[in-house]
Formats: sequence, C-alpha cells, structure tokens
Amino acid sequence: MSLIFSLDFNTPAAAHVDTHDDIVLPGTGDRTLILVHGLTGTPNEVRHLAFHFNKQGYRVVCPKLANHGMPLGILKKTSWEQFYQELRSVVVKEMDSGNRVYVAGLSMSALFVLLLAEEFEGRIAAGVCLAPTLFFDGWNVPWYNRLLPLAAYTPLKYALYFKESPPYGIKNERIRAMVHRHYSRASLHDVQDIAKFGYAFFPVSLFHELRELARTVIPRLDKIASPILLIHPQEDDTASIANAELIYGRISSTTKRLVVLKNSYHVITADQERDKVALAMEEFLAPL
Repeated sequence: MSLIFSLDFNTPAAAHVDTHDDIVLPGTGDRTLILVHGLTGTPNEVRHLAFHFNKQGYRVVCPKLANHGMPLGILKKTSWEQFYQELRSVVVKEMDSGNRVYVAGLSMSALFVLLLAEEFEGRIAAGVCLAPTLFFDGWNVPWYNRLLPLAAYTPLKYALYFKESPPYGIKNERIRAMVHRHYSRASLHDVQDIAKFGYAFFPVSLFHELRELARTVIPRLDKIASPILLIHPQEDDTASIANAELIYGRISSTTKRLVVLKNSYHVITADQERDKVALAMEEFLAPL
C-alpha cells in the first residue's frame, strides 16, 4: 500500500452515485442468510456464497453498507455507527418476516455480526465471522500504519488515503490480475466499476472508524452467547489469524468453531477456497 495525500474541499455531486442494487435472492424455505461485504468493498465480494446458499433454499440478502458506491468524499465521512445502524435495519426487517435469520460478515462486517449477535441473542440463529478484523496486523500492512492514530483526531484523516496494492487480499492469480487491471488505472475519485471491484483507495478516516468499532466490540465479547462460526486464513495479508483467535477465546458461546484456511488471503469469500468457506458455513448452520 502507498499513502496518498489529497485535499478535497468539494462534496462530489450525487449524480455520480453507483446505483448498483443489493443482492436479494428469494428462498424456498424458512431460512434467511444475510451476507455483508467488507469496508470499501461491494456485495460482489459475497456473490459466490449468495448463490451457493440460495441453491440450498435460503433466502439470501446481501446489503450494500451505508454510502458504499458513493464518491470517496462522502464515504470517508461515514461513521461506523452509520454503517451499523443501516445494516441493523436490514436485519430487523428480515427477523420480522418470521424466517430464521443467520448473519455473516467479511472483515470489518464480521464485527457487526458480533454486535448483532449480542443485541439480538435468541433472535439471530447464528453468526459467521469471515476473516474478522479487529486490528490491521497482516503481513502486507505497511509499517507506517502504526503512525496513523496520530492523524486520527486532526483534519489530516480526511486528506490521507491508502492506494490498494497487490495482492489485494486475493491469492488466486487470475482473480488478482482482474482486480489489478482495474486498480492500477483508477484515480482517487473514480467511481467506475465500484460495484464490481470496490474502491481502489482506502480513506485513513475509515481506519479510525474501524479502530473505534474494535474498541467497542472487544469489551463485549464475553457477553456474546449466540452460536458463532469463525473462518480465517492462515496467511491473511490484512488481519492476522490472531484476530479470530482472540474472538474465539473470549466469546461465551457454547456452540462455536474456528476454521483455518491454508490457501487464501483476506477476501476469503472470493478467493480460491471460497467453496471450503461455503461448505464450512453450510455444515455449521444446518443444525441451528
């Protein structure tokens, strides 16, 4: 990753919004799976899982997190509470339908799964944390990431961005090449193809939001008693497996499992072990 400085005093026009819709697949039974993409990502990240579980009869809902698809000038000023509240409204709507509801989240959204599991214990049948990210401590995170808290409480956090660089959380060479072709030519305020690839730049302000979210989640872990499945890659380039191990060790759930992947990077929902992810989820959720 490279650090980019850019002053942007103009709010981008709403005309540039990506209008790509959420993925919603009607089911044939009484189960609903809500799949949530990662920060600066897109529902396309969880598309493979969506169609897998829909074939099993699940109603599947893959919502787009708040302000995703909007220009970075808008997204970078979104708080984690805004992300959570908009997702929460989707979850409440699905619970009110009468179906059994399961929630799975990738990366930062795995932390939202934990908050939902605590808030709606007994109403959410199970949660799935996919490469959960409490800390950016993976092998591809630059050393200067440790200095970013110095900018967190200054206006600088809105002027600094990380430019995504290989491997982009993807070990599969073919998929990584597709992402690279897009990211290598993207400009800071380019919103083209966001629905397919997500953002090529990551605002430092959102690192601050994720740290604040982690500070909220960690003290609550021992209050979580719902069934929780954690799936994490051994070689995660963004968040080490210590993230999943910490969660597994602290939650109070009597039904919990940690699955370790041996041949994937961070975006496990789209990488080369995505079928293993689907099967591990299917096996865990089936009796619940």
